[in-house]
Amino acid sequence: MWKILTDNINLALESVKSQKVRAGITMLIIAFGIMALVGTLTVVTGIDNSFSAGLRSLGSDKFSFKRYENNLLQGNRHRKRRKKINPPISYRDAISFKKRYRQDQALVSLSFVAARDIDVKSFEKKTDPKYLIIGIDENYTPVNELKVSKGKVFTKKDVLKNRHYAVVGTDLVKELFKDVNPLNKEIIIKGNRFIIVGILEKRQATFGGSRNNRILIPMNLARSIFPNRSDFLINVSVKDKTQYDRLVSNAIALMRKIRKLRPVEVNNFGINRSDKLEKELKKVSSILRTFAFIIGLITILGSSIALMNIMLVSVTERTREIGVRKAIGANSLHVMLQFFIETLVITVLGGIIGIMFGLMIGFVVAKLMKMTFSMPWDALGIAIFVIFVVAIISGLYPAYKASRLDPIQALRYE
Repeated sequence: MWKILTDNINLALESVKSQKVRAGITMLIIAFGIMALVGTLTVVTGIDNSFSAGLRSLGSDKFSFKRYENNLLQGNRHRKRRKKINPPISYRDAISFKKRYRQDQALVSLSFVAARDIDVKSFEKKTDPKYLIIGIDENYTPVNELKVSKGKVFTKKDVLKNRHYAVVGTDLVKELFKDVNPLNKEIIIKGNRFIIVGILEKRQATFGGSRNNRILIPMNLARSIFPNRSDFLINVSVKDKTQYDRLVSNAIALMRKIRKLRPVEVNNFGINRSDKLEKELKKVSSILRTFAFIIGLITILGSSIALMNIMLVSVTERTREIGVRKAIGANSLHVMLQFFIETLVITVLGGIIGIMFGLMIGFVVAKLMKMTFSMPWDALGIAIFVIFVVAIISGLYPAYKASRLDPIQALRYE
């Protein structure tokens, strides 16, 4: 049996070599289908990993208050159609919450985006306008699980005394201090001088955006430099996860008091819970994977039909060859195996090409979207399974038809 298989594989390879154009077109058809499947699943895997990285940065024991809730499923269109306009979370609201909330059970951090797309200067050098300036308090880095690779983070004293300190991301270091130690060096932001006291560890991009272009400065100092920005973010890190739901409820009740809402009034602020975001992430991931799989399967189905038609044409054109093989002793099983293995060889070769190009597409898209590329093992497993299914579906009928040909009629075929 093993000799029969090896002989048929050699025959299949010889047939591929002798019919390069037809075999090449057939392999390209299969390669295109597999490329579509692997490429879409690879991109979806990258997006999923990006979402997961962002969710991990929030932590499973955190919640936050901001002007509106995040919603991964409804997105920007929903935000544009909002009927209820929530007032911004003011500095007074944020400070009041931090003072009144139970610090023994949770750690509260206040921050706000002071400016976006800001350029930074250092001596004669000037950056592109791409930096995010964030005003923070002393709890911002521990609550958000940020670490510095060099230097230090702000202390409470640094924030209260409005010291002109800055903790910067790796993007700024690469642009202004490529070959120099940036610690204790001076940078200028909107005419104000800051001393770099810390460098944040490099972080993976989230949702296609860099997280290494941040510049952290003391909160009250940021308010004086950028007075028009007043929409604060309140982040809360729960110390005891078993108390998470109770602490969230207490925090919502306190926030309603601070905002002076009556019992019948709905919340005029957004509450973002990490567990809720995790559920939404799973829904988004499931929807993306389902669509990617459907698109891939439709393409594969078209490739299978095309492959079957090509193999049927091949059987018709090689009728005389089949008659000769049967006349010299080959039985129906030998002929069937020959054509089936030929289909399998073409499908596998086309599948390998498709997998390679699919991974290349995923890699390029990941780089363009500033995501970290990771090998999509599930997509590769699906692709390999699909390759053999396509070979079976597309190869069995033409092989069966070839095996049923009458040798005498086949030899008479012109």
